Amino acid sequence: MSATDRDLIARFIEMMAAEQGVAANTSAAYASDLLAASSLTGGKLGNADADMLVTLSSHWRDLANSSVARKSSVLRRFFGFLHEEGFRDDNPSAALPKPSQVRALPKILDTTEVDLLFAAIEAKLAQPAPASTDYRLSALIELLYGSGLRATELVALPRSAIVSDKPFIIVKGKGAKERMVPISNRARQAVGTWLAFVPEKSRFLFPSRAGHISRIRLFQIIKALAAQSGLDPAKVSPHVLRHAFATHLLAGGANLRSLQAMLGHVDIATTQIYTHVDSSRLVELVNRRHPLAMRTLTRGATGSNRQS
Repeated sequence: MSATDRDLIARFIEMMAAEQGVAANTSAAYASDLLAASSLTGGKLGNADADMLVTLSSHWRDLANSSVARKSSVLRRFFGFLHEEGFRDDNPSAALPKPSQVRALPKILDTTEVDLLFAAIEAKLAQPAPASTDYRLSALIELLYGSGLRATELVALPRSAIVSDKPFIIVKGKGAKERMVPISNRARQAVGTWLAFVPEKSRFLFPSRAGHISRIRLFQIIKALAAQSGLDPAKVSPHVLRHAFATHLLAGGANLRSLQAMLGHVDIATTQIYTHVDSSRLVELVNRRHPLAMRTLTRGATGSNRQS
């Protein structure tokens, strides 16, 4: 791989972080895709022409459409950056594939399954001497399902994030963007109980020896809870609980714009996926809330249907 490719990729990643607020994990994924593409082009990615990009994409033939779409998207941004910054006079990215994608509906839990999770937690807390980790578990699940936090947002919450007399918290999400998230009375109570076990000098609400618990550890905790609740652990994850929060809130009457703000979605189109998940409620709304639903059909003299 040429030093030129390395330099151009580094400049691109720096731009994405500085100007578009791309998160560290996303930047790392971009860099990985670009470095792999550079290797496949013999270190000539920065100077690649359309024919070379066609050859490059031939290496992706066995990948899923979603993976091909991701790689193509990163390369399009990269070549757009090179063209705009004057590193090259053209943009060959039109030669990259554009695979069709069907957006998968998010996996969710129904309210009965969520109840099983909370029942398992309540059983732990009802024991004569609950472990401190049981109180931590309660706080984690209350925040995940009650506020729809991302796993990375949850594990990195500072100890001072939740104040007993404030019904919301300020969360730093993707791209270091802050948003205000409502927090339920149940969650505040669960966190308040858990705080008694968190050292006052701790920087984080869910501390560990390395700073705060990791996303991997959070996944493990939730998988274990699912198994104890009689649910398939493969079906339950932090992101599934976030999806359940959104779907159940929408079913309860929340509007999309409010949900978008709470979830931290930049684009409303991302939030709209939940309208497909809860299609039954939309049918009910049409039948019950539409003005015509208040009118009854009567049979006219000619035998045709008319509205009274």
